[in-house]
Amino acid sequence: MKQWTLKPQDLLISLKIAVNPSRSFVLAELADELLIAISQVHSSVVRAEQARLISRASGQLKISPENLREFVLFGAKYCFPGQLGPVGQGVPTAVAAPPLNKYLEQHEMLAPVWPSVEGEVRGPMLCPLHPSVPTAVRTDPGLYEVLALFDALRIGAARERKLAVSELEKVL
Repeated sequence: MKQWTLKPQDLLISLKIAVNPSRSFVLAELADELLIAISQVHSSVVRAEQARLISRASGQLKISPENLREFVLFGAKYCFPGQLGPVGQGVPTAVAAPPLNKYLEQHEMLAPVWPSVEGEVRGPMLCPLHPSVPTAVRTDPGLYEVLALFDALRIGAARERKLAVSELEKVL
């Protein structure tokens, strides 16, 4: 017997599937779009299936909406806590990214960023859920938004977390 443990890429893959409900993913597509080795994608799918976040019962990868929503809103921030680091260059996240940036103004505070040489913003760096995130979100705005909202749950103040929960409930 073995105790299954989720890894960050398991949640990333589950969220990618969740924000693209009209697509029917195969493992190779997920690997290409998320910049993760296909063997790791396969292992992630197995773990996410064991955790009841996704299902392959129909022959296609489908999320379990209630389970994923519950995990993201109430558990994942404890499994994958956020910690801000030194100021650096990167891609805006949390309150500095859509959709929260339309609710909250960033005056004197630096915007949190995922470290990336391709990023155009300087701010305190936040380790992304997976190293491929800053690049992978460039081609998937829905994934970018849901990961930025998740980061607001990880590092945000009470008001920011409340807004993030409200927005996540709309998309998950």
